[in-house]
Amino acid sequence: MAGAGGSALRELLGRARKRKSSFGSTAELRAAALRLLDRHQKLSELLLEVEGSVEPAGEGGIEHQQSSESLIVSVLQEQASRLGVPAAVLAAKKAVTKIEQICQSSASPSQAPLLNLDQRGKLSCLLRTAKDLLENNVFSRSHFCQEIWKMKDLPVLEAVWHLHRNGITGLAELLESVNGHAAEEWLCSSLCALCERAEGPPQDTENVGLILSDFAIVFLQNGFQPSELGRKLELKKVPHICHAVLQRMLTWVLDAVGKEKEEEVSTLQAMRFWLNVFDVSIYKSAVHPDSLQQFFRHTLTEILTYNPLLKVSDAIHKQREWSFTRTCSLLTTLYCKLFVAFSAKESICQLQRVLETHEVNWQHVLSCVSTLVVCQAEAEQLFKDLLSHLLIKAFENYDMENMITAFLIARQAALEGPAVFMPYSEWFKASFGNASSHHGSSKKALVFLFEFLSELVPFEVAPYLKVHIMYPPFVPTKHRSVLLEYITLAKTRLADLKVAIEDMGLYEDLSSTHESMQPQGQALRDVEKALQIFENTRKIPTSVIEASIFRRPYYTSWFLPALLRPRVLPKTPDARMAFIDSLKRADKIPSNLYSTYVQACRARKEKMLQEESKVESSHSKEPAEHLKAELAALRVLIVDQAKHEDVPAQIAVISDRLSSVLGHSSDENEAAALNSRIQVNVSDPSLEPCHQSVVDLLLTSFCQNLIAASYFNPPDRQGPCLSLFVKMMCGHRSLISALLGRLCQLIYHQGPSLNDAHILGLAALMIHLCESRSLIPEIEADFGISQPVAEKVFSISEFWSCLLVCRTEESLSFCTRFCTAAVSYLLCKFSSFSCDDLCALVPPSLVKKLQHVVPRLSLEARGITSKEGKADLGWSSLTCPSLNYRRASLCLWKQARFQELVKGRAFQLSFREWLLLELEVHPEKDVLSASERQDFHYWAIYQWYLPAPSASGGCDGDLEKACGIIIDCILDFSQRLDLGSCGQLRSVSPDILCKLQEMVLELGCRRRPLSGCLDAKRHFLFEILQGRLKDRHHGSALGEQLWRQQELLLHRRILVGLPASALIATCRKGKKTLLDCEDFFHYVNSELKNICSRGYALSYDITAHFFRGLLNASLDCEESAEGVNDVLTACQTKCPIVLFSAVLWWPHLEPVLCSQWKRLFDAPLPEELERLRECQSSAMGFLSSGRVFPLSGPPWISAAFLHCTVQQHSPQGRERNALRRLGTDTEQFLVSLLFFSLMDLISAKIAPKEGVDFKTSLEWALEILQCLEERGISWPLLFLSAEEGSRKYSVLRCAASDRHSRLLPVAFYSLTPGFHHELLTREHFFLYVALNLYIQLLQLFVEGKDLPQPQQADPLEVISTARQFLLGAIPRCPAKSFGNIGLLLEACEKLDPEVGATLQHFSRPAASMEVDEELLLF
Repeated sequence: MAGAGGSALRELLGRARKRKSSFGSTAELRAAALRLLDRHQKLSELLLEVEGSVEPAGEGGIEHQQSSESLIVSVLQEQASRLGVPAAVLAAKKAVTKIEQICQSSASPSQAPLLNLDQRGKLSCLLRTAKDLLENNVFSRSHFCQEIWKMKDLPVLEAVWHLHRNGITGLAELLESVNGHAAEEWLCSSLCALCERAEGPPQDTENVGLILSDFAIVFLQNGFQPSELGRKLELKKVPHICHAVLQRMLTWVLDAVGKEKEEEVSTLQAMRFWLNVFDVSIYKSAVHPDSLQQFFRHTLTEILTYNPLLKVSDAIHKQREWSFTRTCSLLTTLYCKLFVAFSAKESICQLQRVLETHEVNWQHVLSCVSTLVVCQAEAEQLFKDLLSHLLIKAFENYDMENMITAFLIARQAALEGPAVFMPYSEWFKASFGNASSHHGSSKKALVFLFEFLSELVPFEVAPYLKVHIMYPPFVPTKHRSVLLEYITLAKTRLADLKVAIEDMGLYEDLSSTHESMQPQGQALRDVEKALQIFENTRKIPTSVIEASIFRRPYYTSWFLPALLRPRVLPKTPDARMAFIDSLKRADKIPSNLYSTYVQACRARKEKMLQEESKVESSHSKEPAEHLKAELAALRVLIVDQAKHEDVPAQIAVISDRLSSVLGHSSDENEAAALNSRIQVNVSDPSLEPCHQSVVDLLLTSFCQNLIAASYFNPPDRQGPCLSLFVKMMCGHRSLISALLGRLCQLIYHQGPSLNDAHILGLAALMIHLCESRSLIPEIEADFGISQPVAEKVFSISEFWSCLLVCRTEESLSFCTRFCTAAVSYLLCKFSSFSCDDLCALVPPSLVKKLQHVVPRLSLEARGITSKEGKADLGWSSLTCPSLNYRRASLCLWKQARFQELVKGRAFQLSFREWLLLELEVHPEKDVLSASERQDFHYWAIYQWYLPAPSASGGCDGDLEKACGIIIDCILDFSQRLDLGSCGQLRSVSPDILCKLQEMVLELGCRRRPLSGCLDAKRHFLFEILQGRLKDRHHGSALGEQLWRQQELLLHRRILVGLPASALIATCRKGKKTLLDCEDFFHYVNSELKNICSRGYALSYDITAHFFRGLLNASLDCEESAEGVNDVLTACQTKCPIVLFSAVLWWPHLEPVLCSQWKRLFDAPLPEELERLRECQSSAMGFLSSGRVFPLSGPPWISAAFLHCTVQQHSPQGRERNALRRLGTDTEQFLVSLLFFSLMDLISAKIAPKEGVDFKTSLEWALEILQCLEERGISWPLLFLSAEEGSRKYSVLRCAASDRHSRLLPVAFYSLTPGFHHELLTREHFFLYVALNLYIQLLQLFVEGKDLPQPQQADPLEVISTARQFLLGAIPRCPAKSFGNIGLLLEACEKLDPEVGATLQHFSRPAASMEVDEELLLF
């Protein structure tokens, strides 16, 4: 208030209500008041008096206010008329005078842009009076604006804001009435001072924000008004002033970018506050969208072109310092705010336009590139397109500017890591590494590229030069000199940088963001990488072997000293010790260097210092603490949806901190590493302690972030934060192996012990790892001895399936919990995705495991379809601590969205897949009881899969098809197991086998005999088994052989486990029912005989099973005995090995068959079975009592009985006399006997555990051979196959296994002690047989297969014996023996030149005559 004048006014106005007026009228009263005011009151003070005179309520108050307003108007008009000026002009002048007084009353100059509380009160009163005057047209805005600028000191910014906000005069109108430069200066200085007050008291802070946002709106409305909207004609200066102010404030910020460390903290905070001008949210509908776009586009252009002093050479050398994490935070924050207004495509297009039309500040351009690739997920592909466009333009016009722009952008983007952009080495290879690249079109283009690269060389840093040398551009052979010139130049530059290409590391990171390391540091990296490879492969890495030969200086001067650093050796040899030992044994470590290393290690052990370990731990603690702090900061951003835009920048900071913690391991980003497989030892995943602590920190952070974010928002509203986090982890290549190893520990080994929070976090992590699958190479997994899968190389999706096994009650529960969490997270996080899109984000195997487990555990889930999908499993319910996972999984199962998902082809669980999952379950550790498991199997097989169409994974109601799938699955599953003993299916579910037996039996009962055996359908069982053996390729021949052998052993076990009658088919021929064993005979002859260790007989189990089935099947025949006789007669020619098997096992087989026949028919044995009994009896009598041995039936049957009887009764010399007692006409009998003895001879060499003694077998074979020689019987034809012209003994040869047949040469040359000289002249084809077998023997040795192991018989010794025999026999052979060896001569000369030459020499007639004459002399 204004002293005496003020009290006089109060007295005057107050008394008007207390006593009766002495004035006769209102006019008299007003005149008296005016006289009083004119004598005592200042008009400027009067403007503040109105507020005090207004009564708060009632009619009297209103009248009083009106009278006050009219009083002030009257006073103004009175003074104005006296002064001769308009009242409105006088009011404006007096108001400005009062404003000046209010602004000057500030006690503290530091409050220059803001008013204090008292000032705000006075100004508020003044503004109300001014509003009243405006309403009464007694206030001139234009004169008020002019008077404002005439003030000695320009008004406080807050006062101007109050004038603007209260409608007294707008900022634009105020600026229009002043000289532009003065307004710019005042506004800029005031705005800077205002921003510095942003950290003041809360009330001030609020006002600062409002002032800044209101003025920013004015600046944009006027400074960037689209031309098509038109400008206000009366505002001519304002657009320029607003534009200029924004420009100067931007310059204020940009000036500080290059010297951020030199600026005071308060100044930097003020600048950060000014950046709020670039928040799109403050403009809302106040600014036209086009104006906003124009402003942001202009700002981006100004940043990119600001102070373009840096040369391209500077950018080449310094750009690694301009990565996202190293760029000034002011600049990155500004970029992030600008990019909100644009899409990534618009931002990059604007960047491209600026590059094409302006001189640019390369630091700002490249930091803009870094910010874009880090903060915009789609920027990677857009930059790839831009780079391609730049290269096309460069080579079209041979334009160096476009080339350098492309190279700088590619390098800058690559600096941010492979999680956001491909490494530079990858880009360089993709752009220039093949004939179709841009430079491959002409020689001119090629020369242009190398001229460009050559011009870069003086400014290049070492890593990029190494990329160009290690991955050079494609160059046609005729222009190779151009490339060589460049390489020479690049190597010279490397030498100037003191980086020798010869000292390049074995595994050097050619895309590193750091300066080239000294050889010592690189050697340490190489050692660790080599150790990783050695630990996984147990072989010396090829790169180390090559370095020891071709890069000897680096290997001996750097690599070995880094490897052989003295240390305290552990008690149990570790990977480093094993690696050093392997190199020592390979003579890759000089003896003196190794001995020095051993002595130094001993000395280190003697004075081991504990302080050293403490120093190391404290040294590594600091980066880890920084990482932990940044991870905590990330959690704060993730839980606040408003701060999600800051997450990419924070993740980039975390990536930088992670690089510091990992040290050298974080540089494993080179192109070769990107394509190399990650090796994971699933059975025993061991991690380095430092890696495990980092991985645990990251996993903990991920789980905590997920749980914390889920507390506030469901996954679909959490933004891309967690996805970016996982991509960042995948960008650190050295971390992936440790991460996967840790996941193996947690999921594969410790899964059931994890709590719900861990499971939720790991399940979500799995989804995001699959989302980032392009960043994760193939995984080579080692599952140890018992491997649950046939393959060893997986994608990340397949790898998850291998970790989640369902074998026991605990693992079934864990798998249910994990898969439920993963699929629930998937469906919530990506709720808008189609089923096809979801395939890429979740391993289909997880959804399939749910389809297997949920119906298994819940009766309610069996038969539920999507129409019952009313239940809703919210994500929040999954994070509930008391969640029951059976209920949760059932709730998920009932969801219509899940039922829709499982109908997709990729997610359908087929019958085959269900069986393989069910076979994994251990019945004795199952969550289901035996009866519950039977019920589940019955539902799954007979109610679900058997009737289901094949399109949905079912069997179309076909029982044979179902049986085939079950057999296939049992065999596939068994092939994966450690069988323990050959052919034993000890781990296969007996319940599944029982179901197979039931189905096969049902098929047998249902199938009626087919009419016409020749037209009958093949037996489905043997069709399935033989189909599995066709076109199988398992790599090496040895691998194929082992697989086939194991497969056949499993086949035999399957057959023995099925009903015996399943081996026999029946058919109708006329009115008779016949037994059809053709398919069984074919299967035995082609496959099953090859797993019999005796060479000519099947194992007892399959032999007895066939004969039992034969007797059972004969029940369908009208004449059972006749049916059995027909089959056994057919065996003599079609499948003799079945009969030979019966002979071998007859002592065990006879009682079984006799009792079965008696049980079935109570009649004499069929004739053929009786004949077998008689042969056995005759053989026994012949050996024991000297009776005559009757040769009835096929001679080989009798020979087999005699041979087996001799072997079973441990021959003691009586067999020689027995052989002499044989009658005449025994040629085929004796040759057959020789055949069986040779089979045993071979068996003794290749399978000594079968109980066949080699020495005994050889003596028995030589006895038979002597008997044959004494009787002059021709026997060498036995060694010729039917294809080679001998069908006489084809029955015997077809009964032998393939391996025994191939080893007949070994048996033949084992008989050389029994070969007589007369044999050479008597058997003119003997030489042909001997040569043929010798060639076969040599071929076996060359191929390295089938020959006995050295501990059984030395192959070289056998070959030497055969060779000596031939060299001695060839000169003694008659001329006619050489008549048919022409076909063998060439092969013999190739394999054994000496034998071939001898054969060539003596095959000439003249030479033969000379030898004959010479032989007569002796």
